[in-house]
Order: sequence, then C-alpha cells, then structure tokens
Amino acid sequence: MSTLTRVARPLSTSNLVAPERDVLMRYARAAHDGAPVVAWLETALAAFHGAAHAVAVCNGFWGLVLAVRALAVPGRTDVLMPSLTYRRMADVVAWAGLRPRFCEVDVATLAPSAATMRAGLSAEVGLLLAVHPIVGVCDVAGLEAFADEVGLPLLLDSVESVFEHVPGGKVGGFGAAECFSLHASKLLNGCEGGYVTTQDPVLAARLAALRDGVGPDGMDARLNRLHAAMALAALDGLEDQVARNRVRYDAYRRGLPPGLRLLPFSEGSSFKTVVVEVMPGWPRSRAETLAALNGADVLARAYYDPPLHRKAMRYPHVPAVLPVTDELAGRFMLLPCGDHVNVGDIAAVLAMLRELAA
Repeated sequence: MSTLTRVARPLSTSNLVAPERDVLMRYARAAHDGAPVVAWLETALAAFHGAAHAVAVCNGFWGLVLAVRALAVPGRTDVLMPSLTYRRMADVVAWAGLRPRFCEVDVATLAPSAATMRAGLSAEVGLLLAVHPIVGVCDVAGLEAFADEVGLPLLLDSVESVFEHVPGGKVGGFGAAECFSLHASKLLNGCEGGYVTTQDPVLAARLAALRDGVGPDGMDARLNRLHAAMALAALDGLEDQVARNRVRYDAYRRGLPPGLRLLPFSEGSSFKTVVVEVMPGWPRSRAETLAALNGADVLARAYYDPPLHRKAMRYPHVPAVLPVTDELAGRFMLLPCGDHVNVGDIAAVLAMLRELAA
C-alpha cells in the first residue's frame, strides 16, 4: 500500500458553504424581530422549484417520514425503493411504519427507473420512492407514467438535486411530492432543515398539519427560524456558489488520470459533488485507493456502499437479491469538493491519484 504525503488539512466531501455574513445577519435580525422567515423561505423555495407549495421541516429525514406517511396507500405495507441510496433511507420507511422493499437501479444512471421498479413491484407496495442519484437525475417522466399506470403515488427524494433539471423543468415540481435537505453538507446550507415540494394543495395542507403535530401520525417537525434565515441567505448566494462549484469540477475534469471516470453533470447543473468511477484499467481496487487517500487526510469515500439490502436491519423489511446493485456498489467514490476545497487542494489530490496510478 502506498503511503502518500498528508495534505495540510483534512479535505472532505461535504459542501459546507457559508453564506455572506451581512446577508445572513439581515435575515437573522428579521427572525429575531419576529418576521415570518419560515413562510418567506417556503414562498421562495416554491418559486425556485416551480412548485405550487413548499413545506419547511426540521430536517430532510423527517420530511421524508412525513411525506411517506401522507402518501402511502392505506392498507399496503411496503415502500418500493432503490438499495443503492442514502444509508438511512430504509430507516425512514421503518419510522413511517412501513417495510422497505428494494429494487435495482439503472446501470447508466445509477437511479431507479420504470423498468427496475416494475421488476420489484408487488401487491403489498403502497408507495414508489425514487431517489435522484448524487450526479444526474432519474427519468422522471418514465417514473410518473409508471406510477400512473400502476395507480401508486410517486415520491421523489431530490436531496442531491436542488439545482438540477429534467426534460419537464426544474426538479421540485414532479411526482406527488419531492423532498429536500437543508443540511450543511447540501447545496442549500441552513445548518439543518429540509422541505417538501408539491403541486397538490391538499397534500401541502396535510404535510403542514403533520409537521405541526396534528393527529396521531403528526410530530413537531417545525423548522427553526434561524435555520430558515440561514437557508434564505444561502438561496440568495446560490448562483455564485454554483459558479465556484463549476471551477472545482472542471479542475478534476482536466486532471483526472486514466482509469478513473468522472461522472458528468449536464449543463445547468450544480456541479456540487465529484463522483468518479474506478474503471478496469485502474491498477488498484477502490478499497485500496480510498485507504491510501484517507491515510493522507483526503477524506474520499465510497458511493453508497454497502447498499441497503446488505445492511443488518432490526425492523421488518423484504430481503432482496440485487446483483446489479452489488456490482455497482464497488465501483464509485466521492472526491473532496465544497467551499473548503480550492483548486490548489484539488491539484494535490490529483497528484496523489497519479502517484497511485504509477
């Protein structure tokens, strides 16, 4: 195993964008003075995504839980979802009182599709939960058509896709609802928080009531007003952030050594996260590559590995055999990015990768 020279400070894969201080303080003072900053944020987010409604919540996890509770067909027990996804997604479904049932993803997009969900469908499924990958998007039109065909609601986890577009428009206005996060690691940094977008006023009212603790399925999941102020400041600075992301992404694109493939963003994307595929020509395993980088304080990490169907679960779930997911889970890794990583840092990472390749 190669021993690489450590970088001057740890380089992570989290975004950690701090908004402009003066902008943040303006919103924070408004929150302190009793202004309806949460309502301001909901209005701004709905307009940004082209959705009729945005319902702010305490974080993305509980936003997903409440959306699952609000949307799942009564009397059905299962939520159909990909296994190659966020490590807590099965926990989300369990917290909502349902069973996770896993499906494959498309090899080209790393996202669930109508075909992969059709293969996993059963009579017990009461909700389709599709997740946009970290780079790229689902075939939303195909998923919506499939959901209509089988008569099931479609919930989209769009946590990694705030700025992205699909052929029908900006992510956020599709399916029955879409869920987002305002965690510090995400594109919009509210320190913590989340929101759900929908075109359905009845669903929006139902989600707001659940968030406010109304009914047996409700809980206090309201967004902290200072987190709303932080998110508003982040939204104001979003275009500038995306421009900085593009510079970092292009630095990787120009310098990545042979044997590693950079997953491509489409034009008009956020360029936030750098994901590379370890190709057959790369001389080391992904595990060896990650171990060498981590030993040098380059905190690269595996992409959604282990997949969810391979993890131990103490709650009811449907076991799955998913050979495509198993194979894909060993191919990809995330490299340092975000506002605390500069082009010089990326040059150091690329030099390490060239050393490992040699």
